[in-house]
Amino acid sequence: MRLNEVTYTDAEPVEGYGPGFFRVGGKVVEGGVLTGPTGTKPWGGYEDLETLMPLVGQIDVLFVGTGSEIAHIPPSLRAPLEEAGLGLEVMNSPSAARTYNVLLSEGRRIALAMIPV
Repeated sequence: MRLNEVTYTDAEPVEGYGPGFFRVGGKVVEGGVLTGPTGTKPWGGYEDLETLMPLVGQIDVLFVGTGSEIAHIPPSLRAPLEEAGLGLEVMNSPSAARTYNVLLSEGRRIALAMIPV
């Protein structure tokens, strides 16, 4: 069996989370977080479309973590992203973080926006 070291390129893996925070790439981010090829930064939630739009053309899929429970995201967030050609996958934040880490390790063009649990 051959094992290869995982390389995360410029994107950072999600290392942990708790009530109101995430640990991404060795840093703690309070509140919502966006991580992907442009690095890690705070995300203002469903109303913060402006932070997500620069990802268009850089990624194929955006995972959206909706907190501890899965929830629908508002059309005001979903529609502009899908119209721009971005794939969206909505799930609870723990599942979104795990899925993001797996696909990140495979070198996929992805990003993750999450609301804390």
